[in-house]
Order: sequence, then structure tokens, then C-alpha cells
Amino acid sequence: MPPSTPEAFALRSSSDVFSPKDMLTLPRPGNPLANAAGDLALISISQYSFDDRKALAIVPLQAGLQEYRIPLPKGGDAFWLDSRTIAHVVEAEGKKQDIYTLQVTYEEGPISTGEPNLIGSIPVTTAADFRYSSPSGVLVFSAYVRADGDLEAVRANDEAYENRGNTALVYDKTFERQWDTWVGPKHKSLFSVKLYKLQNKYVLGSTFINVLKGTDLSSPVEPFGGKDDFDISDSQIIFTAKDPSLPKAWHTKQNVYIVNFDGSGLVELTSGVHGATHAPAFSRQGAKVAWLQLDEDGHESDRHKVVIHDLVKGVSFTVTQDWDRSPDAIAFSESGDFLYFTAEDTARVKVFVLPVPPTPSESTAHPKLVAPYDVPVALTTTHAASGLQVLPNGRLSFALSSLTSPKDAYVLSDLQRVEAEIMNQTPNTYRGELIQVTRFSADLLQGKSLHPGEEFWFEGATQQIHGWIITPPGYESTDVKKWPILLIIHGGYPYLFACPLSSFA
Repeated sequence: MPPSTPEAFALRSSSDVFSPKDMLTLPRPGNPLANAAGDLALISISQYSFDDRKALAIVPLQAGLQEYRIPLPKGGDAFWLDSRTIAHVVEAEGKKQDIYTLQVTYEEGPISTGEPNLIGSIPVTTAADFRYSSPSGVLVFSAYVRADGDLEAVRANDEAYENRGNTALVYDKTFERQWDTWVGPKHKSLFSVKLYKLQNKYVLGSTFINVLKGTDLSSPVEPFGGKDDFDISDSQIIFTAKDPSLPKAWHTKQNVYIVNFDGSGLVELTSGVHGATHAPAFSRQGAKVAWLQLDEDGHESDRHKVVIHDLVKGVSFTVTQDWDRSPDAIAFSESGDFLYFTAEDTARVKVFVLPVPPTPSESTAHPKLVAPYDVPVALTTTHAASGLQVLPNGRLSFALSSLTSPKDAYVLSDLQRVEAEIMNQTPNTYRGELIQVTRFSADLLQGKSLHPGEEFWFEGATQQIHGWIITPPGYESTDVKKWPILLIIHGGYPYLFACPLSSFA
């Protein structure tokens, strides 16, 4: 009797099984980008459907109201110019990027938009990381340029390079590759350009200022740096860049600088021995800035510490020196008296708040901090937060994802009471009111069997180690039968295994 043929393996797909196809076709929302009024947010959405659909959702920042989606067949970047005007940047023919404006109509009812209006073009295809100052009418963005730093000359320089007659890459310095990216003849720089209203219509200026031209500085820092490597006030840019005096291949040290929109007045704010810096941010009053800083040059998995710099007194001081967590994004409160940030904490990414201490008399990495300035307070308890933004009227917006859902937008309100209780050191401090404002994947996940995760601790080499147990559909703790186990071990990457659901898992 011939041996039986094993049944062909097939992936299950049913109404209660979260299949690979389900995972791939889930919407991939970005972080909410709120307008100045704090009543609407832009959320980019990418959804794989064999033609890779992209859309932009305009979302009211309160529960129970309907979002409005705009298809983006060509993708692109979107940001707010004012509370009812969206700018959309999209690649166009002729190796350039066009900027369109889109008027939004919304009065706590249905949202609608007008027709897109072309307001100007950027003469490259690499412009990204857009930040806009409405009071100044200035747009700041990053783009790749060659050694001359001239944005207008990029197209001609690219054509000359492509027609040079060979494909060789010649390096005079050892930093020829970053991770999986070859270092080419271009580098990132920051640009400013006027973008202003004329007769009730926005107009893009024609003069693009490279604010880093002639400085040997490059920002955002490649290959992963983006919008989080710089911030703007109404007249200045604060940014982080690799120390130009050190060999890039052997050092991770990044300095923090401040410069005017026209490229004048460049000043370094960091000093002494330190490692990389990230996430620089202005207070709304422009009197203070803050950033994240690593102690060790050459160490990418060191702990981020929050540094505040008083621009009036010229004093820098570290405020989380003794806190055993590593923040990854920071924002000042409306008043400038509190810092809000996200940080990893026991396989979650939580939102924290810390009052800004009085500025010491001199710069120090070890100020003497007492309550309530010494320990940040967690405002969320579960899931993974990202895209933190301070809103008017004592609110925060951010995205939360979990093991059972991709990102959705949330708003945390009543921060005035939170801040007052922290300053009064009230026991069991009030954490604010958290509401969910989007449910992008609710319909697609309806009925799917997804385990929220069960945490456990086990003995490591020198300490207790945290882990997640995620059980498959149909599993019961009382089962007699054996189930196969898949063990995923953290390989040393400098971030924890947190709890967001990812279509890239």
C-alpha cells in the first residue's frame, strides 16, 4: 500500500481568522497632524489592495463625528497652512514638485473641500519634512542638494552626473555607506521660502534659501532623520546635525544649532562631550528649547535624556538624568511650563508629563531637582503612543496602536487640571480624559480573533526579563492537546518589543 500523500499546506482564511491577507490589507494610518485651531487633523492612510491605495483623512478631533477622505493617487505630503487650508505637495512632470492648496469647510458638521489650486513649484523631487510658520509666512523643508548647495541647480547637476560616462563611486573619506544606503554626491539641507497670502490666495515665493549653505552641516541626519530633526518658531529653526569636525564613520555625536530663516545668526547650543541628539523643539513663547541627548559618542542604544536650553539666559540643563526611561519625542505645553513626551515603559509607549523646572544659574547635567520636577507622570497606561501634539484649550492629540489594532487618533483633554494637581503634588494625580476619535480598522477587524497579549516575566542572565505571550485562534488554557510555539528573541536592537499591531510584522 503506497504511503499517503500529506495534505497540501494552506493558509486559513475565514471570518474569525486574521489571515496574512487581512494583515497586508489593513489600513496603515499615520499620526494625526492637527490644525492651529485644534478642531481638525490630517491623517495619511496607506492601504495595500494590489494597487496600493493612498488617501488623506480629515478628522474632527472629537468623538462621534464623520471623517472625510481625499484619494491621493499620486501620494505626496500634506500639511496645514491655516485652520481651513491644506497644502498638498506632489511630484509633477519636469522633475519638480507642485504645491496645491485645498480649502476645507467645516462647522462641526459634515466636512467638504473645494477644488485644488496650484500655488507654485519646488524645482526638485526630494523636498520633504514640511513645517510652516503662519505668522511669518515662511515654509521650511528639507531636500537633497550637491556640494554647491543650490536648489535651483540640482536638476542640471543631476543630468551632468548621470551623463559622466561611468557608474563608479569614488570616496575620499571612509564614510561610504550608512546601514544599507550608499553615500552619494548629494546631502540633505534645510530650505526656507516665502509662502504668503495675496488677495485671499496663497502664493509660493521663488527664492529658496539654503539656511545651511557654506556650513559643512547636513540636516536632517541621514539615513533615518526627518521632520523630527528640526523645529521652527516664527523666525528661527532649531536643528540637529552631525559634528562636522569629527569623522562621521567613527562618531555619532550630533550638535544642536539655531539659525534664522534667512540663514543668518547660526549658533550652536550644545557643548562638551555627548553623543547623538534628537527631536529639538521650541516652546511656543520662543524663550526655551528642548531636545533629547545621548551621553556617549559612538553609542546608538544609550538612554535619551531631556535637555532644556533657556535662550534668554543661555543656560542648558538636563531634567531626566535620574529617570530610568528613554523619551523619543517632546513638546512644550501651551504655557511653556510643562513638557509632554512619549517614552517606552514595560513594552508600552506611554505619554508622560513633567513640569519645567526653574532655570539654574549655570549650565549643568546634574541640577538639583525636587518634587514635582524630578519624576515624570504617566498619563496613559497601555498600548503604544506616537505623534504627540499639543492642542489649544488644554488638550493633546496622538495616535495609539495595540496588538489588536493599528493606529487610531486619540485626544487627551482637561490638562489644566492635570498640571494643577501635579504642581500641588496631589495624591493619585488626575490623568485627564482620553477619547478615541477614529476607528480606521474596526470594520475589517470585526469578528477576527486577535489576542491582546499576556505579559510575563522570566529570569535573565542578571535580571528579570519581560515578554509577551500571544495565543492563536481557538486556543484555550484548558486544552489537553499540544500547540506549536514560535519564540521570537529580541536581537539587541536599541528599542523594546512594544505592543503595536504592524502590517510589517
